[in-house]
This record gives sequence, structure tokens and C-alpha cells, in this order.
Amino acid sequence: MGCLDNKVAIVTGAGGGIGRAYALLFAREGARVVVNDVGSARDGMGGDGSNSAGHTVAEIEKSGGRAVANTEAVGSFESAEGIVQSALDAFGQLDILVNNAGILRDRTILKMTPDEWNLVLRVHLKGTFACLQAAARAMKMRGEGGRIINTSSSSGLLGNFGQANYGAAKAGIHALTRIAAQELARHRITVNAIAPIALTRMTEDLPGRKKSMTVQAMGPQHIAPLAAFLASDDAAAITGQTFGVEGNHVFVYRMMTSHGVTNRRSDEPWTVEEIGKAIERIVEW
Repeated sequence: MGCLDNKVAIVTGAGGGIGRAYALLFAREGARVVVNDVGSARDGMGGDGSNSAGHTVAEIEKSGGRAVANTEAVGSFESAEGIVQSALDAFGQLDILVNNAGILRDRTILKMTPDEWNLVLRVHLKGTFACLQAAARAMKMRGEGGRIINTSSSSGLLGNFGQANYGAAKAGIHALTRIAAQELARHRITVNAIAPIALTRMTEDLPGRKKSMTVQAMGPQHIAPLAAFLASDDAAAITGQTFGVEGNHVFVYRMMTSHGVTNRRSDEPWTVEEIGKAIERIVEW
């Protein structure tokens, strides 16, 4: 018996990397899986999805699992509806959505083009929202609850040089996760996010990556178990959280405020000079 027996899951961007690890583990845990992948390079260019998605499906079926390929490109509401419909057509239900698909168009702010900004926001933020909305509607209609797992990043939660587009999208996904968790709780749909750090083709040449990192220590296999748990019935009480995973280290990101300083002059506003004098205490934790 697996923790996802009798469940149907969609995993976007599951042709390789972390998404593939999710799809394979979900299948081993008993889920029937829609493997979505357009088959593009990490910048979103090229490919038709048939090879990467099909390869993951073949791996699942070789191990005795059930899966179907879907090659829709995330980033539009029409594609999101098609991805969800593929699960309903193939398996008659949808219990789990993992929004994992993504691309990179790294560039410093002064050099970034409108297309580089728009495309990354479209795939990551719009794609996540569109798939979440379509999946949540199907889950609500069925009335059995559901699990939605989004993908954030430390690039958005903490910031990373040269990734203004990617980081802005990932910060938005963190906020979307929090809000969706609040709104969908009444339908017994949990919404969480994972901000993974793993060695994949998306991260292989990023600045700051330690050359000593190995796939054995920091590969996608370390991320998948958390996703499988969050997709299971055992995680019914966990929602609105953004988890970080770095190898064997699992933790939660939280937005926090400093202690700050209160203006003691009743309801009078601060003066500019007072802010200047208090700024160190305002910023300090």
C-alpha cells in the first residue's frame, strides 16, 4: 500500500529534473499520474514535449504504474483547462496538482528585455495561478478535497542577483499559496509550496553554486518525498506553508517583522528627522 493509492495527480514540468522525481515517486506510492511537459530547453524554447513527457510515462509504466503524457505549455488559462481535462479524461478524477513547470531567462535589471520579463512571469506566476484555478474548480466539483503543491524559490523569498523576473514570480507564488490556502480551506483543498534547492539543468551553472555539490547530496530525489507527503491524506491539516528543502534539510520559510519602534507622541505622525534617528532600531531584530 502506498500513501497515494487511488489518487490521481498532475505534475507539470515532469519530463525531467524535480518534476520527473515527483512523478516517479507518486506512481510508486500508488497514484495515477498525468505527466505534463512541453519538452523545451530551460529558457522555454524548442521541443514539443513528446519525448520528455513520454519518457517519464514509459518509466512509470515499466515499473507497473499508470500514467499519461500531456504536452500543453503552461502559461495560459486554455492550457490549464486542457491539462486538468486530460486527468479527468484518462482517470475520471483529480486529487493532486503539482505546479512545477518553469523556465529561466536570467538577466540583470538594466539589461532585461520586456520579453524576458513577460515570458518568465507568464510561465511561472500566470501558469501556476491558471493551473491552480482549473484544478481547484475540478476538486470542488468532485467534493472530495484535494492537494495543490506550488513551487517557490529562495530567489524570490530571499533574492538572487540576475533573477528579477524569476524571483518576482516566485515571491508571487508564495503569496498566491498563502491566499489560496485561505480561500480553498472550506473545500478541504490544501495549498502548500516547496522552494527547492537541487542540482538540475535549471541550476547547474547558476552563480554561487558550489562545485562540491553532488547529485547524490543535492539531487531531486531529496525533494520528492516532501511533495509526496504533502499530497497524501496525512497532510490534511497542513496548508499555507512554503517549505524549503536543501539536501536532507527540510524547513519552513516565514514572513516576519522586526520589533520596530513606536512613536510615543500619541497619534502624531513621525517626522522625517525622527525616522532618521530611529532607523537603526526599526531595522534591527
